[in-house]
Amino acid sequence: MIKFFRKIRQKLIKEKRVKNYLIYALGEIVLVVIGILIALAINNANLRRIDSNNEQNYLEGLRFEFQVSQMKLAELLTVNQKNLDGSREILNYIHSEEPNVTEERLSELLFETLSDDISFNPNNSFLNELINSGNLKNISSIDLRNKLTSWIATMDDIKRQEAELSSQREDVLDLFRSENFSILTILDRTGVREALDITASPEAHSNLGILDSREFENDLLIFMLTSEATKTNHYEPLMQGINAILEEIEKELKE
Repeated sequence: MIKFFRKIRQKLIKEKRVKNYLIYALGEIVLVVIGILIALAINNANLRRIDSNNEQNYLEGLRFEFQVSQMKLAELLTVNQKNLDGSREILNYIHSEEPNVTEERLSELLFETLSDDISFNPNNSFLNELINSGNLKNISSIDLRNKLTSWIATMDDIKRQEAELSSQREDVLDLFRSENFSILTILDRTGVREALDITASPEAHSNLGILDSREFENDLLIFMLTSEATKTNHYEPLMQGINAILEEIEKELKE
């Protein structure tokens, strides 16, 4: 093709057809420019396609990660509610003039309410990789990028609240480390002692007297209030945030 155009130029020069040569030269330049523009357009289209494919892969990874976090948080909300319900029932017995509760039932309530420490461990590995690699900027939705960026800061707040809740739980458990009450009785009446293969105590020690302890009542109330604050002010808004992120991801994937 290049030889063909060169022959035309040479022929025009030999024939001294300057005007036609200039028109031809201009046309040749236009054709070259058009070729360059077409090549750039094709290259840009390929880059956009690659970016779009990468973004879809990022969104798929984020969707899976936040779906797992969503399930984990749902389980924690269930556990936290169980702790709240158990605390409430124990407090009702404390405030009852004639508490009709057996050793077995009290042991069950104490074990179910205080045995589980709550800690939310979201799957953030893929999100952290996107942030650290600078690929988060390839997410086209500004709203989604903002939500993902603020998510990391939210986790710090959640950890502080969970540390406070764990501290209040430990305060309640500390009472059972004294001589007045027995952890072994709780384990025995809930069947946990046998599961742990622990020898039974020759003398059964009742924990019913703890219902008369004002210190236990105060510590349990603070634990209950902290559990309620964890649910209402932290976990439920966090679940709303996860749902909003997943909705945004789904919208971007459909587009």
